Amino acid sequence: MSSTSRKFVFGLVVAACASLALADAKPDLSAAGDGAKWAEHITAASIRADMRFLADDLLEGRGTGSRGHLIAAHYLASQFEGMGLEPAGDNGSYFQDVPIRSMKLDEEASSGSLTENGKTVALKLREDFLLSPDPGRRRVEVEAPVVFAGYGITAPSQGYDDYQGLDVKGKIVALLFGAPDFPVAVKAHYSASWLKRQNAAAHGAAGYLLIIDPALEGMYPFSMQVRDLAIPKRNWLSANGVPSQYYPQLKVVGVISMPGVAHLLEGSGHSAAEVFAAAKGKKPLRFATGGAARFVSVSSWSDQKSPNVVAKLKGSDRGLSQQYVVYSAHLDHLGISTPVNGDAIYNGALDNGSGSAALMEVARAFAALPVKPKRSLLFVAVTGEESGLLGSDYFANNPTVDKSSMIADLNMDEDLMLWPLKDVVALGAEHSTLDGVVNRAVKALHLTASPDPEPEQVAFIRSDQYSFVRQGIPSIALEAGEKSDDPNIDPAKIATAWEKDIYHHPQDDMQQPNLDFEAGALYARVAYLCGLYTADDRDAPRWNPGDFFGVAFAHAH
Repeated sequence: MSSTSRKFVFGLVVAACASLALADAKPDLSAAGDGAKWAEHITAASIRADMRFLADDLLEGRGTGSRGHLIAAHYLASQFEGMGLEPAGDNGSYFQDVPIRSMKLDEEASSGSLTENGKTVALKLREDFLLSPDPGRRRVEVEAPVVFAGYGITAPSQGYDDYQGLDVKGKIVALLFGAPDFPVAVKAHYSASWLKRQNAAAHGAAGYLLIIDPALEGMYPFSMQVRDLAIPKRNWLSANGVPSQYYPQLKVVGVISMPGVAHLLEGSGHSAAEVFAAAKGKKPLRFATGGAARFVSVSSWSDQKSPNVVAKLKGSDRGLSQQYVVYSAHLDHLGISTPVNGDAIYNGALDNGSGSAALMEVARAFAALPVKPKRSLLFVAVTGEESGLLGSDYFANNPTVDKSSMIADLNMDEDLMLWPLKDVVALGAEHSTLDGVVNRAVKALHLTASPDPEPEQVAFIRSDQYSFVRQGIPSIALEAGEKSDDPNIDPAKIATAWEKDIYHHPQDDMQQPNLDFEAGALYARVAYLCGLYTADDRDAPRWNPGDFFGVAFAHAH
């Protein structure tokens, strides 16, 4: 990559002309309704230009709270203003400032050890374990027995409780990633780390250790977690300075590597292989290890603000315009971090320059409509997704419009525009009437809708739509599907290789091969139509009768 001034100026010029670049091939949407044909305003050139600017080296990876992210936020705000969208942030601006505590662990002053039968073994930070910095205390020390508590899940609707008959009060719980073989939606929900921490604290645990098993090692290797220590941990802060999703009862929150698990289980009567094998069934092992652990964590903090960008397009119907269809995409990425092949800038072209570009192009298409949709539209480019959905969680808890007025969220995160688009996956669509909206949109564009090809990845809880789901708002996340009519193109294979070699690497830049901006434009058109139909339909989206998420979060909306 290069970060020369020439490249930057070129990016600015192309980006400034994005809304005029309409020379690409356009779909025939004449039969899909007057509003639908305006999807033609979304073009490959526009997507490419916006991504080129957002992924430029001079934005330094758009790290949360960084100058590069602030430049990106001002770029989106200026684009929204140029489209004629109204500001919908704080104090009549396009920005909602998210108060964030940024933390790093003092590795020299932090430590861990295990004691078994009077013998103490020091654990090696970065080899055997990792610790998360504590967002409420500068120094924390805990010494307590260790109890292996399966997945650490209490799920009444499934008749399942890992803590049943297990005394963990004042003890450190060691837990597996994921959840038992529940229905897909239920499994996704109970896999959430915040929920497991909350449950451990509710049962009186003094600490929480996530153990690395083969499945998690395949998804997010311990070595990559070590690399990511260079990136600060973050929580958003409430008005009175309380960190989000913080459970002070837990005096340690950490991760144990696979070699560390062997140390942890030594003398327990159980091997790591036995524990991992049992986890594949419906009843993981649960037992006191017989040993104790001691951890000391020392943290440094700095408090800052990082903006969400919020713009609105007022609807045309006097009554329905009081309701909002929300479009969301995260604008942040990982910033500058550990070098890979000599490159330390994590540009985030596909993750999530692609979704941010789609957000702008969808907004442009709506802004061009001679008659606006009946309901109003809210465009939210959030910060801090890579730090745990911080910007979207803050917005969903502290929206700049009335919370009850938000009827749906359509999220766009990481469009893998690496092959010609033939189908779309709408994560979460099966939980609400948004499923019908998605089917109408793909049909109009001669595409198909496909189910999640990797439900074991529990992706529905891992991006910003889940912040809205937790507030009781029907939501979907749009992804490129993996169908192909070319025997020489295997999208699943391409996606797997990308996840392994480029995802969350500096190589996610505009120089990566095979970027298909026509596919990106088609993806954005699907998103546009989903929002158009939702905004114009007589009935607002609703959860399906008895749906797990609709029931679980009914109180929140």
